[in-house]
Amino acid sequence: MAANVGASNLNRSTNLLNESLSRLSSGSKIVNASDDPAGLAESMTLSAEIGQTNAANGNISNANSFLQTQDGYLQQVGSALDQMATLAVQAQDVTKTPGEIADYQKEFNTLASYINDVASKTFNGVSLFSNAALSVTTDGQGGAFSMTGVNLSGTNYTGATGLAPDGSSAISLTTASNGALTAVTQAITQLAEDRATVGASEERLTFTGNELGVLSNNLSAAKSQITDVNVAEESTNYAKYQILVQAGTSMLAQANQNPQSVLKLLQ
Repeated sequence: MAANVGASNLNRSTNLLNESLSRLSSGSKIVNASDDPAGLAESMTLSAEIGQTNAANGNISNANSFLQTQDGYLQQVGSALDQMATLAVQAQDVTKTPGEIADYQKEFNTLASYINDVASKTFNGVSLFSNAALSVTTDGQGGAFSMTGVNLSGTNYTGATGLAPDGSSAISLTTASNGALTAVTQAITQLAEDRATVGASEERLTFTGNELGVLSNNLSAAKSQITDVNVAEESTNYAKYQILVQAGTSMLAQANQNPQSVLKLLQ
């Protein structure tokens, strides 16, 4: 009976030692589903939520890159429009010869062509200036934020950048420099509104991205409390189980020797 009890205790200690070794080697408190069924279920839910949150944060980062690219182009468009406005005013100088005004017209046409070219630019195949609103996922539950589109082909821009089939400007600085200045001024006003819209969207997404980063960290911390092993505590348990296994092995050997004293009485 003593040997049976010793063997049973040794088996229990050995199992506990193996479990402790598994936890330390894997870094997880839950090696098997039976270790903590409720904790396992909760940790799986948290893992899914962490993945969804990180994916949404990735979407926001890409959307911010889209907006930054968009604003970079708009900044250059603004410089082009500023120069076009300058040319429209210079063309009104009565001391300029027709040849000089024609040179202004060529530069004006080139800048207008540049702006029209920017209107066709894309980001990873997605049009930057199609005027279509883009829906950006903002959380792991499918929430979304709609980014207002920018349309460089709108009338406020084409009024200043419209080109004839031969590539010449629809606006003549020779005969309608005042009209050209008015059209370009309207385009600059529209550009200011569009850049403000893009900036507001970028600011909104930046705040949301920061929020998701904090949420992901907190979810990871909660999951860690459930699944990650406490190395200091488990190392202590491992040492304890090692001692119990060694003691159990020794006592089992002693228990197996005890019946031999009875046999001596029969000799």
